[in-house]
Amino acid sequence: MSINIYEAKTQLSKLIARVEEGEEITISRNGRPAARLVPIERRTTPRVPGALKGQFWMSPDFDDFTEQDEADWYGEG
Repeated sequence: MSINIYEAKTQLSKLIARVEEGEEITISRNGRPAARLVPIERRTTPRVPGALKGQFWMSPDFDDFTEQDEADWYGEG
């Protein structure tokens, strides 16, 4: 479906309801497509906290901020 900006502003709630049902809507300005309303993709599986535990390694000094880091970030001076 394609709709102009003025109609989209006046019917936004209805358009969002249609998008929630899976429809994609193109919003046009002066007859030219300007934006698209699309449904958000929902996660198909629940998130499992800690699922990647043990798959990454971080150096023990990761959070250390040295004088050289300070000079690199803020300049010497």
